Amino acid sequence: MPSALASLSRRRFLGSSAMGLSSLALSDLLADSRPHFPAKARRVIWLFMHGGPSHVDLFDPKPELIRHAGKPLPDSYGAVETRRKVAQNPLLAPVKPFRKHGQSGIEISDFLPHMAELADEMCVIRSCHGDSVNHPQSVYQMNTGSIQMGRPCMGSWVSYGLGTENADMPAFVVMPDPGGGLKGGPPAWGSGYLPATYQGTTMRAGGSPILDLQSPHSTARQRATLDLIQQMNAQHLAKHAADTELDARIRSYELAFRMQSAAPEAVDISRESEATKKLYGSDDATTQEFGTRCLLARRMIERGVRFVQLYSGDTNGWDAHENVLKNHSDYCARTDKPVAGLLRDLKQRGLLEDTLVIWGGEFGRMPMSEKGVGRDHNPWGFTTVLMGAGVKHGHIHGATDDFGLRAAQDKVHIHDLHATILHLLGLDHERLTFRLNGLDQKLTGVDGSDVVKAILA
Repeated sequence: MPSALASLSRRRFLGSSAMGLSSLALSDLLADSRPHFPAKARRVIWLFMHGGPSHVDLFDPKPELIRHAGKPLPDSYGAVETRRKVAQNPLLAPVKPFRKHGQSGIEISDFLPHMAELADEMCVIRSCHGDSVNHPQSVYQMNTGSIQMGRPCMGSWVSYGLGTENADMPAFVVMPDPGGGLKGGPPAWGSGYLPATYQGTTMRAGGSPILDLQSPHSTARQRATLDLIQQMNAQHLAKHAADTELDARIRSYELAFRMQSAAPEAVDISRESEATKKLYGSDDATTQEFGTRCLLARRMIERGVRFVQLYSGDTNGWDAHENVLKNHSDYCARTDKPVAGLLRDLKQRGLLEDTLVIWGGEFGRMPMSEKGVGRDHNPWGFTTVLMGAGVKHGHIHGATDDFGLRAAQDKVHIHDLHATILHLLGLDHERLTFRLNGLDQKLTGVDGSDVVKAILA
């Protein structure tokens, strides 16, 4: 895999080059593309439902939760849960009914009627679990494998391991919710201790998804200016070989220059047919914003972006403490049709065959009520849905207990989920490492992690 620091010979070349870095940057990007074995997926679109969507109200039906609604959690559930078992927190039944869908018969809540039509495309993992009950730490763990801030996120690891398929576009793009306020903040998509060049490129909502993309100067003039700057930077970098921030800045100048030609076309959705835009919900004020970002995600992966992460939910998002019905009605209405539209569009274009789509949040919700009609955080058992390349379609993996509180069968820790996603991309999570302070660091940490082979197609 790429070394912790670029090689000395490369630095010498940088210092002596009089031609700028354009050709070098391209060769570096191409050289970084090294899967360990044939990949099932070439790219990822991660639909991150920030705040913690309720698995017991969306993808994990629990008949026992209906039968015992209004009653306390049984004593058999232990000390941690017993502390929550107070009179005002009885069990809360799913707030909308579940129905079987497709030939697979997967049960999905009425919250998601459009996604439910695509049940036969889904691999529903009902036994995910993590290690923190708090939002920031859980957001970090779902993204970086660690509850601690400052680790590289999965998008950065994939960029590091595979590079980009298009030197004119970034390998890793992030689309935050326009409401802002992700709990944990931008470190959730940061490059951590990896070289800063693997940081995600942020695309915003609105008419200018990438800020400051257009230059007031002619292409020839800007190219000449950039070459001079790059020569000076290269000379400086040769004396400071360990400065990954400077290295990233140099690369970013080159990438920005190339993006000035490629990116405007990539983000111009006016080129899409009205039928396609309608598929994503652009004709409805409720779905227009999220649908536009889903459409941009498809355009990004079409143009060689390896990893696109798209967030739904501002500071609170899917965090349904107050009222599950109100909260999830709102967020499902915004996202259900666009997600289904994205899947249909990818499939009809032949892109779903080698694109992995991930739907899920940082954790799920408790089976007990909070304030009568809400639910608290639940990292001990929740659902993540995978669709597309390399996974079984119309498949359910694992289970939580009778009430949906804890993963109980075929458990999938977040590290196992990460190992599986990397595997689908042709990367061995044990071999995708970065040397730091004398240790080989990896996305899946030092604890034992396993690829979930039972979900692989």
